[in-house]
Amino acid sequence: MLIGYARISNDDQLFDLQRDALEKAACGRVFEDTASGAKAERVGLTALLATLRKGDTEVIRRLVRLGRSLKDLIHLVEQLDAINVGLRSLQESIDTGSTGGRLVFHLFGALAEFERNLIRKRTQAGLSAATARGRKGGRKKRLDFAKQELALSLQHERKHTVAEICRLMGIGRSTLYNYLTEAERNAQRAA
Repeated sequence: MLIGYARISNDDQLFDLQRDALEKAACGRVFEDTASGAKAERVGLTALLATLRKGDTEVIRRLVRLGRSLKDLIHLVEQLDAINVGLRSLQESIDTGSTGGRLVFHLFGALAEFERNLIRKRTQAGLSAATARGRKGGRKKRLDFAKQELALSLQHERKHTVAEICRLMGIGRSTLYNYLTEAERNAQRAA
C-alpha cells in the first residue's frame, strides 16, 4: 500500500502541492505535520510509522519534507528497511526499493545537507558584514530615546499606573518592563 506523508514548517505555508502530488501518486492514506523538519518528534510522522506494514511504501513529494539532515533521513530509511517498507520521493524520482534507488537517496540527501550548510554560512557571513557596518538586526525600538526616558521617569515617579503609562506611550506592558530592565542593566554597568 502507498502511504503519503506531507509536512509544512509553519501555518503560513500550504499543503496543496504536496497533497496534489500524493493524490496523483495514488496514496491510500496521507499523514500530515505542521512542524519544523529539525524536530524529531512529529505527531503525523509517528502515526505514519506506527501504521506502516511489511510491503508498504511511504511516499513523499520531496526529501526535505521528511527530514532536514542526512543523518535523520538515513535513520528514517533504516527504520523503514527494518520493517521492509520502501520510501519513494516523487520530486527526486527516488525509490529505496532498489539498490540504485538507495544509492541515489544517499547522494541526494548529502547534496541537500551540503546546500543547507552553504545557506547557513552565507547567512552568517551576511549578518557579520552588516554588524561590521554598524547595523543591528531585530525589530526597531517602539520608542525613541526621549520617549523611553519619559516612560521611565513616569514609572519612577509612581504617580501613574503601569496601564496609564502604557496607554500614554502606546506600548504594551512587556515593552515597558523591557525598557525598565534595560535601564537597570545600563545603570549597573555604569556603576
